[in-house]
Amino acid sequence: MSEAPNVYDAEPIPAEARAEIDRMLQSGDLFRYTSADASPVALLEQEFAELLGAKFALAVSSCSNALFLSMKALGLPRDAKVLIPAFTFAAVPSSVVHAECQPILVEVADNYRVNMEDFAAKLTDDIQAVIISHMRGHTSDMDAIMELCDAKGVPVIEDAAHSLGTTWNGKNIGTIGKIGCFSFQSYKLINAGEGGIMITDDPDLIAQAIIMSGAYEHNWKKHPVVHDRFEYWQNKLPLYNVRMQNLSAAVIRPQIKEVPRRVSDGLANHDYVAGKLNASPFLTVPDPLKPESRAPDSIQFNLDGFTDEETLAFASEAKARGIAVQVFGLSKDNARAFWNWQFIGYTPELPETRAMLMRACDVRLPARLTTPDLDFIADALTGAAEAVKSAAQAVA
Repeated sequence: MSEAPNVYDAEPIPAEARAEIDRMLQSGDLFRYTSADASPVALLEQEFAELLGAKFALAVSSCSNALFLSMKALGLPRDAKVLIPAFTFAAVPSSVVHAECQPILVEVADNYRVNMEDFAAKLTDDIQAVIISHMRGHTSDMDAIMELCDAKGVPVIEDAAHSLGTTWNGKNIGTIGKIGCFSFQSYKLINAGEGGIMITDDPDLIAQAIIMSGAYEHNWKKHPVVHDRFEYWQNKLPLYNVRMQNLSAAVIRPQIKEVPRRVSDGLANHDYVAGKLNASPFLTVPDPLKPESRAPDSIQFNLDGFTDEETLAFASEAKARGIAVQVFGLSKDNARAFWNWQFIGYTPELPETRAMLMRACDVRLPARLTTPDLDFIADALTGAAEAVKSAAQAVA
């Protein structure tokens, strides 16, 4: 039997990043605002905005802090209700709580996308903002979401942590709502270990976010944008000091040119494995929505007709065959299971999302994998499902 592929290691950091880091270590110039000229962070903001086709970008310490700053820049009052999908990572409701707002959870279907009927019902007059998490890169119906939110004048923040390179009707995810937020954490398309960035076309929002990110005194003058708005907001806003530092930007910038290749390879890998999984009578990979062109670095699939015991047995059997499977609803203390978010103060009844999470499986699938790697993964998963169901039938 061939060796199981390593699905956790990221691609090597480009050599030019290492050279730039060495230069900075020699100079000690790590703070974005000490550079006489444009710092690596400022250059990253310019290049990322150009990549996505946005007017403005602000690099910060994490995607969670980008979401937090987005809500603060929108001026949401204390206890404002913010609508979010119930299938997301705990960092998203955490950012809402951190912004002193109240997360309201919306049902998510077994295709991992927002249930639009429940969304429309919960988009009541007291909702003051919406965060749409494109969880694991799955895009909800952004046409319907934007139509409903625009009609009510409710701003939409896109949590695009998993969706760099994804498009909807040819438009980059992250540029559809008022603000888009992206992640550079290790398991994302661009890897800096940690880090995040927000994009917007709104000059007033970016000016507020820049100041609140920690552009104290007159450091905002080193941002080559919207100086007319900085003068207005100076000293009117609190400083949260969630800046990105130059070492992170140096790691990120050389990877920007790798995005198209990683998107193409990641999608090809995903679709290859999805075809093999969908051939099994026990596994289903949901289809993308028609306007969506995805950029996946993992694969999610549902177990069909499995009990809880069989689902746990499947995860164990897959692991024995060399592939670790996360079952969102059955992994202890999983941060993607909404009933574990005790910090939001309530646990809603969301039967559709709960049922999905109890059978939804997650496997890493980085773009660097080869065809033999993909075959190993697909064979391990389909073989594990077949073995569990065969054992169950033998007992019955």
